[in-house]
Amino acid sequence: MIRCNVVMVFSPEGDSLLFCRRTRDPFCGKFNMVGGHIEPGESDEEAAYRELEEESGIGRDDIHLSHVMDMIYRVTGLELQIWAGRLLRPVELRAEDQPLFWLSVDENYFDAERFAGNGNIGHILREVLAAGIAEK
Repeated sequence: MIRCNVVMVFSPEGDSLLFCRRTRDPFCGKFNMVGGHIEPGESDEEAAYRELEEESGIGRDDIHLSHVMDMIYRVTGLELQIWAGRLLRPVELRAEDQPLFWLSVDENYFDAERFAGNGNIGHILREVLAAGIAEK
């Protein structure tokens, strides 16, 4: 099983979400959350913070992440961990290789033409909001 993570990052105000625009497949050209592969021997939490910092410049001191849920894609052999948190303060973003954008929480994240994940981002956002993770 391939193990990966994505991180849903809220702005300090809680009104925007951080996205990258995919520059390669899968989902090339679509918006997606930042994240990546969990390395062998690495804890799930370490991987989430590492990927977040590598892809955006956001470090452990800038955000507290919560492990929200896992999605298992049995046909493709993928375990996808979902992490979420709200920035504690404004941070200067540093993109690794995919451009970064702040998008309103009011976007239609179920729109599979614009967003990766075949509607899963909309579902994840609903779960994160229901859990109160985006609140201060």
